[in-house]
Amino acid sequence: MTGRRLTPEDLRKLFLFEALDDDQLAWLTERGWAVPYAAGSPVYTEGHPATCFVVVLSGTVSLSRNVRGDDVEISRTEQVGVYGGATQAYLGDRVPQLYNNTMHAITDVEVYELPATEFGGAMRQWFPMAMHLLEGLFIGMRNNQNAVAERERLLALGALSAGLTHELNNPAAAAVRATAVLRDKVAGMRHKLAMIADGRLDGERLHGLVELQETAVKKAANAPKRSALDASDAEDQVGDWLDEHDVTGAWDLAPTLVAGGVDVPWLQDVAACVPGTDLEPAVRWLSYTIETELLMGEIEDAVARISGLVGAAKQYSQLDRGPFQVVDVHELLDATLIMLNAKVPQGIRVVTNYDRSLPPIPAYGAELNQVWTNLIDNAVSAMHGTGTLTITTGREAECLTVEIADTGGGIPPEVRPRIFEPFFTTKPVGEGTGLGLDISYRIVVKKHHGDIRVTSEPGDTRFTVLLPLEEPAPTA
Repeated sequence: MTGRRLTPEDLRKLFLFEALDDDQLAWLTERGWAVPYAAGSPVYTEGHPATCFVVVLSGTVSLSRNVRGDDVEISRTEQVGVYGGATQAYLGDRVPQLYNNTMHAITDVEVYELPATEFGGAMRQWFPMAMHLLEGLFIGMRNNQNAVAERERLLALGALSAGLTHELNNPAAAAVRATAVLRDKVAGMRHKLAMIADGRLDGERLHGLVELQETAVKKAANAPKRSALDASDAEDQVGDWLDEHDVTGAWDLAPTLVAGGVDVPWLQDVAACVPGTDLEPAVRWLSYTIETELLMGEIEDAVARISGLVGAAKQYSQLDRGPFQVVDVHELLDATLIMLNAKVPQGIRVVTNYDRSLPPIPAYGAELNQVWTNLIDNAVSAMHGTGTLTITTGREAECLTVEIADTGGGIPPEVRPRIFEPFFTTKPVGEGTGLGLDISYRIVVKKHHGDIRVTSEPGDTRFTVLLPLEEPAPTA
């Protein structure tokens, strides 16, 4: 450190030191220096070891933070006595002693520099009570933030678990109902088969009826999707044919037969296989066959839905993967949407515009899912039950972008600069912890070396997450 020595009178003019006694001021003059910096040069740099406590004596300085390789200016001042640098030196090795921002000289400046070790020692010796208060405040805030963050994660997990339980319950209940009905239909089919095969049908006709049963199974498995009007017309035709052939309960049988793809020509083939007196038992037997096939299709769909939900939960939690992996962001977004489906009101439409040409990226998948959860949850809350949630992926330079937009009331301009601050929330007391965006910011910016941008006006709020397409080079 080189520069000129200050006098005790020089230091007493600075508001930080005006209440110190002569001995303390003399101690400071012996250990610190007034150092000049030319316009445009850094006084200290973010991320470097914090070696000095700095007080501005003259000139204009700016404080900035590095965000995705860009210096973002936080403040600019020419006020004499403002300070920065190793402000946490009094905590010693309990926190990393690095500069947490960069101070630039906008004009030619002169600053008073005191070595961090000297500053930390003076704080502990001169202000023991203040030291305890500061340490308690710092550690208390950090512990409080960790506790609230953990609580928020647990609440989010609970909400997602409740949503997943709800989503799983629907197909599971459908499978249980279909299984119960299937059991009854199989029993009825056995009864009708006994009536048909009690000796009144010869082997050739029974063989033909079995072939028709196989055809009925295939028809049911590949039955076309009909409109309500087309289905009604087909049921009328089948019901009329059954009435003409003295089959009782025609209007009960017709909907099942039509749902299984049966038409009048196929029923005529059935009539050709069995005598007139056995036509009704044969039709009912085939109707049971079709209904059992439809029920098995329902069970298959329900089980596939359950399997899909379990797969989405695994994708969301990334339980089967290492913490840092190459991931497909679209799979993460889809898994998050499935997990949050129960929390999205019916009045909100979800639109996805994915650029499927984007490559997988190296990332912490489970933590990115936490980011999507926070942003989507905020967007849904902002729309109060009605609106459109739009998720768009794209590319900007060497970054993949994920934009989450809502049609809510927007973020007021006066609070927009504070939305990433810990514990800041616009939600009513008890509804928000104020850590969702802070956690998201730390995951994206600090852990993935990306960025989060926000634009907002009434009816159009957009949060854009930028993630590097390639893993950044390790920093020293």
